[in-house]
Amino acid sequence: MNHAAEVDASQAISQDIRIKAPSVFQKTQMLSGGNQQKVLVARWLCSDPDILILDEPTRGIDVGAKYEIYAIINQLAADGKAVLMISSEMPELIGMCDRIYVMNEGRFIGELLREEVSQEKIMQIIVDDNGGSRSEK
Repeated sequence: MNHAAEVDASQAISQDIRIKAPSVFQKTQMLSGGNQQKVLVARWLCSDPDILILDEPTRGIDVGAKYEIYAIINQLAADGKAVLMISSEMPELIGMCDRIYVMNEGRFIGELLREEVSQEKIMQIIVDDNGGSRSEK
């Protein structure tokens, strides 16, 4: 890739997703946790993926940075990209997802659509599965 084009693309995406850094040449490890997360997302966005898999995208970052990551994810979905979010934070999943698949011990055990999802329903699916697993052993 042309170095000048690479720098231009980096600056453009850095501005688009509001990475707070002195320049695109700043070492990622010197940035805040939220900005480090945004740099990782930016790297993947440069390849213009149709599907983006995000595993714990907001773990360990402050509330402001979480909001910015959520805005990026929502924009990707609005742009027609498929976003698969894996998270152990139920409020995050409930607030962000159109559909939630519940897993237990590596198996899919339930599916909930946005309009039917609640923390109680997710927990009930897990409890029902654990009860079934115990009686089978």
